[in-house]
Amino acid sequence: MSSNTTQHNGGPPGNAVSRTPKTARVLIKALDVLHTYTCATGATGCVLDQNYLPIAEMMPEIIDDRNTCLFCIKYRSHAAKPKCPRDFSSSPCNTVHTNAVQKACHYGGSYTYICDLGFMFWTSPIFREGHFSGALLGSGFLGIEPEETLRTMMTMSEGAVQEETIRGNLALFPRIDSGRVKALSELFLTCAQTLSEAGKDYHETLRRRAAQQSVIAGQISLLREQHPEGGPLPGYPLDKERMLLTALRRGDSEAGKKALDELLGVLFYANPDHFNYIRFRALELVVLLSRIAIVPGSGDTALLETNNRYLKQIQEVENVAELTDTLHSIVETLAERVFSFQGVRHAAALQKAERYIHENFTRKISLNEIAEISGLSAPYFSTIFREEMGENLSSYLNRLRVERAGRLLVETTQSLTEIAGACGFEDQSWFSKIFKSYTGTSPGKYRSQGGRIIPDVQDSDFSSSYRSALEEDSPPAEPGAEQPDL
Repeated sequence: MSSNTTQHNGGPPGNAVSRTPKTARVLIKALDVLHTYTCATGATGCVLDQNYLPIAEMMPEIIDDRNTCLFCIKYRSHAAKPKCPRDFSSSPCNTVHTNAVQKACHYGGSYTYICDLGFMFWTSPIFREGHFSGALLGSGFLGIEPEETLRTMMTMSEGAVQEETIRGNLALFPRIDSGRVKALSELFLTCAQTLSEAGKDYHETLRRRAAQQSVIAGQISLLREQHPEGGPLPGYPLDKERMLLTALRRGDSEAGKKALDELLGVLFYANPDHFNYIRFRALELVVLLSRIAIVPGSGDTALLETNNRYLKQIQEVENVAELTDTLHSIVETLAERVFSFQGVRHAAALQKAERYIHENFTRKISLNEIAEISGLSAPYFSTIFREEMGENLSSYLNRLRVERAGRLLVETTQSLTEIAGACGFEDQSWFSKIFKSYTGTSPGKYRSQGGRIIPDVQDSDFSSSYRSALEEDSPPAEPGAEQPDL
């Protein structure tokens, strides 16, 4: 259904929309690229403008009986074959191709699909200065057995076209496997990236943002199950924020971005129509994050410059996809900066300790035990752990235990005593005290509410609430020896 200099021609019909007087230069160049592509691959193709219409220069090639979309125009809509090259308004294919191009824009520059007749298509958009300028559309192959397409076309034409005529036309369209379609689509994307200004980077940005939004959509889906419509919405996820800050302090960008996605999922779900509020929260978050990556001794100037740069980026975003991508970039940059300033010896020691903690935190373990694994003395290990992890060892252990306990409370029917023992707490009383100090609610209430315990934090006290939580020492040490088990 598209242009092929050696076989069959055509292109997707579109609505009768006013054209610009002159076809954009990039689309003229795209036509040359398309002709080379079709000659090399045996595929067919078409160049669409910003209104999703074939460019005027393609019209002589499009008005041809070998254009499969014309078959739909003539027989599905029972309309005469268009006499005017621009009159494609009756095409039932127009919406299909337009939606496909839009999906290609959303999913990062490439989209493959099959029409009702069974013909394969793939498309890639072209961008200039960050704006959609047009698209390449490829076809020329069947995605199903020819006999299926034959039956569909016979039914559609109500016998107006002889079976042998249809068979002859279908012979021009060989069956194609998924592997070759993928290769043709990827090559098409490469062509579109070459035509686009800074095309590769822009297409990669689209793909990255689509992947990010997919992850957050999964988070929102879980929240819908936990918070039925009409019930109370979750408040600001302070626990996710703490997880993000902890990951950032140790230079772990992947864990940081995971916590960020969970945090944003709550924000987007609870505030679907309040983008300015979400952006305000993001500004507050960036201030907190930027403080973590300040190199000791660098002074207030570095902090101010870092804050100003990141705050400006957040203020300029216009939608949740841009906001998410910007925050991901900030987290990754700050995590790399933190990691680069961690001493090699310290990093190795902390990695050993952290691995040991995660394998053993469900039982009582001592500072001396963990320090020995790290290869450092207990006092020195305690000092660097607090400096580089942002919290003392006792607090870190208790937070891990509370997080595990929270999952067990929601996912199992174990008693509080059983959960306390399974998470390394001395007894149920101590477990309840520590759990409430971290979550703001008792284990029993947490379980009865299905895990919905995130405290509401008002705009007026957001910063102070966070600072007080951050500055709090860990819960009082359990009575015991001078070197108590943790």
